[in-house]
Amino acid sequence: MTVEKAILFVGGKGGVGKSTTSSALALAASKAGKRTLLISTDPAHNLSDLFHTKLGNKAKEVSPSLFVMEIDPEKESERYIEQVKANISGHVKATMIEEVHRQMDMAKTSPGADEAALFDRMTSIILDERQKYDRIIFDTAPTGHTLRLMNLPEMMGVWMDGMLERRRKTNEHYTQLLNDGEPVEDPIFDTLQARREKFAQVRAILLDKKQAGFLFVMNPERLPIAEAVRGVNTLKQHNIPVEGIVINKIIPDDVDGRFFEKRKAQQGNYLDQINSCFKDIAQIRIPLLEEDISTVDHLEKVASLI
Repeated sequence: MTVEKAILFVGGKGGVGKSTTSSALALAASKAGKRTLLISTDPAHNLSDLFHTKLGNKAKEVSPSLFVMEIDPEKESERYIEQVKANISGHVKATMIEEVHRQMDMAKTSPGADEAALFDRMTSIILDERQKYDRIIFDTAPTGHTLRLMNLPEMMGVWMDGMLERRRKTNEHYTQLLNDGEPVEDPIFDTLQARREKFAQVRAILLDKKQAGFLFVMNPERLPIAEAVRGVNTLKQHNIPVEGIVINKIIPDDVDGRFFEKRKAQQGNYLDQINSCFKDIAQIRIPLLEEDISTVDHLEKVASLI
């Protein structure tokens, strides 16, 4: 299987090798002459350790044609709230600003705040940066978090539609009652409309099989397989294309000893289960290597296997 999508999301259960897989894919793409951006959205970042360099929320070139960044969801939430405060400051009475800011600060700790802020940043990257790169690869957080994130464009679109409709009706009433029927300028409505269009653009990209895809990483073990099955089914329900699966840490045939013979037999059953559960999805198989993946040389070895 070759991965040629311009935008690729790499997900799966924690600890199965998502960062290794996404980094190896990014490295392989850059060595093939593709200008590649690799982004970690997992709070437990691993890319800094893999590439042995300090990374932040801006892209850093770590090797020719390969740029890497780590997005901190908590910091993105703080940045997002500050941006919202700035946007509304000119549209709220001075006497209400302090209370509005207090409410916005409380919103930072509400459920889903980090995800909404992270999605806003990812949206900006997809829309604004994709012209600069041949390939953008997201190393995502464990499956449940990622699936909620991937479903946000659809949910936010519905929510924004409701807000826009209520705002439009309010403007109509205001126009009829106080403005002699003349249309009223409403910068808040314009801002909401712009964000709605932004979400719609990203959703169209995520649903476009020619542009985007999702790659699930798993080990040949019961829990990672079960989680991947649920994840694939959820994405299919939302029409988000699944590019393929990566089966990581497969015990090689030439490993001997009674312990490994039992493990290989068990793995064989799980590999059969994977073939049955994902029979219509392309596979990449990566053997269990002798050493931990901790250097760029190791990543190059994984990239050659991919």
